[in-house]
Amino acid sequence: MSRGDRVAVSGILSTSMRDNYGEYGVEEQYYKKVGSTYRNPHYPGIRLCLFSWLNKWWKMEHDRVKAFSEDDMMLLDMAAADLGSGEATLAFIEWCTLGKRRHQQQKEQAEINGLPLPKKKQVIIPDLIDDEFPRPQIMAADPFTSTAYTERTSFPCANLSFDDFAEGLLPTTRVDVSTGEAKALDVPEDSPIVIEMVVCSFAMHLVENPSSLFTLLWELSLKSRWLIILAPHKKPEIKDGWGWSKWDTEAWAESPMAQSKGEFIHERVHCRVYRSLNV
Repeated sequence: MSRGDRVAVSGILSTSMRDNYGEYGVEEQYYKKVGSTYRNPHYPGIRLCLFSWLNKWWKMEHDRVKAFSEDDMMLLDMAAADLGSGEATLAFIEWCTLGKRRHQQQKEQAEINGLPLPKKKQVIIPDLIDDEFPRPQIMAADPFTSTAYTERTSFPCANLSFDDFAEGLLPTTRVDVSTGEAKALDVPEDSPIVIEMVVCSFAMHLVENPSSLFTLLWELSLKSRWLIILAPHKKPEIKDGWGWSKWDTEAWAESPMAQSKGEFIHERVHCRVYRSLNV
């Protein structure tokens, strides 16, 4: 199969994102060229990284999260360039679904023989998600590949860019994962929204201007508790004073920005976690 044939089959112009950017340009050309058919070839690593993070987060934050009101468990899939076909959304839905299923299976097994259901030997499986887990909500945004996102997930995707987020904008619609129902995002003036986690995959390094990156990150830190950055490298460089602390997921504590301990790495995908200093 020739290189041209491989491109036609995959729906991606090249498996090398660097080649794609160099040949077509990042925003104006490349994503407009493949926006409706884009699929991230790193999905296996993205999925494993998010499973690892969500398992650890649920284990360590269980008592806090279970106290949420019904619609407070919100994830923002902030594609903004490279995750528009819904990889983070799909991984989150799978984690929630399998975790709840495992919990139900354990209860049913315990009722039968009084013993807990043993864990199956798999590399990474979702932890048990009990009935105290709040109803998960998802918002999504992408200025170039929103069509692919909606076609793959059936969920709406706002046409918002990094610049829009830096100006304080948010999607106006959220989806209840349990029912698939889309609802308007209501933000009371006297009670600012707090998004539990923002996931940005293979995209934030495209904000090359430090001033623009600071503005974006600071604005996100005012609205979200956790920032999850997935990338094939350790970019972008986030600095102290930008509204976030680097989070060591092993120690479940702040760590120096340059420290790699406590990061997740699967299938060459790096997962770095940051905790907001402003919410």
